[in-house]
Amino acid sequence: MSHRDEQMMRRALALAERGRGSTAPNPMVGCVLAHGDEVVGEGWHERAGEPHAEIHALRAAGERSRGATAYVTLEPCAHTGRTPPCVDALLAAGVARVVVAASDPDPRVAGRGLARLRNAGVEVTLGVLEAEAEAQNVAYRTQRSLGRPWVRYKTAMTLDGKIATRTGRSRWITGDASRALVQRWRSEHDLVAVGVTTVLRDEPRLTARVDGGRTPHKLVFDSVARTPGDAALFAADDAGVTARVTIAVGPRAPEARVAALRDRGATVLVSDDGRGRPSVPETLTHLADAGALSLLLEGGGTLAWSFAEAHALDRVAWFVAPKLLGGTAASPLGGLGVATMDDALTLTGTTVRDVGDDLLIEGDVHYSSPGDVHYPSPGDVRDAAPAADQPVERGPVDGED
Repeated sequence: MSHRDEQMMRRALALAERGRGSTAPNPMVGCVLAHGDEVVGEGWHERAGEPHAEIHALRAAGERSRGATAYVTLEPCAHTGRTPPCVDALLAAGVARVVVAASDPDPRVAGRGLARLRNAGVEVTLGVLEAEAEAQNVAYRTQRSLGRPWVRYKTAMTLDGKIATRTGRSRWITGDASRALVQRWRSEHDLVAVGVTTVLRDEPRLTARVDGGRTPHKLVFDSVARTPGDAALFAADDAGVTARVTIAVGPRAPEARVAALRDRGATVLVSDDGRGRPSVPETLTHLADAGALSLLLEGGGTLAWSFAEAHALDRVAWFVAPKLLGGTAASPLGGLGVATMDDALTLTGTTVRDVGDDLLIEGDVHYSSPGDVHYPSPGDVRDAAPAADQPVERGPVDGED
């Protein structure tokens, strides 16, 4: 890797980052066109349906594209989607060399873009800052390879491991700086998810209160459709944008409640995990097929364990506040837990940093065994009401929070 190639690719990665939160279901991509050390054009993919990074860079460079080197953070596409193939545009512009950070896991591309460039006589270099590029698009790569969104689990606890007071109140465990960071994360993710108990107890709006940000699609796991029609999460955000809400329910959710939620404007997904609750894998598959790349899971502890059982926790962001509550309140991770230390979920690439007065521990989740988790085809999840209205207990279904 030459110094020039690395320098130009870092610029391309910085450009790609400008599209964070607005490109789904597409990846973030940046492109720089250069003659030697002179940049003649650059661009990034700004949002789905609009020109890709290469097209913006080629337009900026004009005739100076001919004979230039294109530095692209992801393999150029060779198929027609909502926009024409970028490979065709690069060839038509007369680009002499293409330097690519990472290949595209999408089977419609997956090496075909690089092959077409090479077959046309263009010099191709692959793997410049590959690790950085793959990390930048981890959500896209997860969705394309696993068929579900990439999931970050955000939780907050006191120093003695509590997530609420003995009366069930959790506002506010963390300080202003931590909450501001979470607002930014919401804006960057396609989905934000909670359990119905969080909706009933805390009345969250789940908006992204960030200048220039956007509120993500809201997802509630609600086994028996207890989400009220006047829940705060249905309200428009500060910019007046109407909320997009999906409620994932189980097979026993009464028709009347489901119909009321749909009349309120919510999408209702019905699935069954075998225990009367909505299936995490089926729900995530449906949402990935609809274009979601990333999900911010905000609570609570038992729902997080359901995601862990489904091998659908990819990254943990664990805030620890310098407070002590005492008592026997719930912990950030519920469920039955593991039987032995060998079965524990472990974190890799762990980092620890101060965020205001709080401590933030982050890491990627490593599962001790591959497990037997099935991510179905999207048709296995129904956007409909259950077949029959049944009496339902008023308390939460086991595992729902």
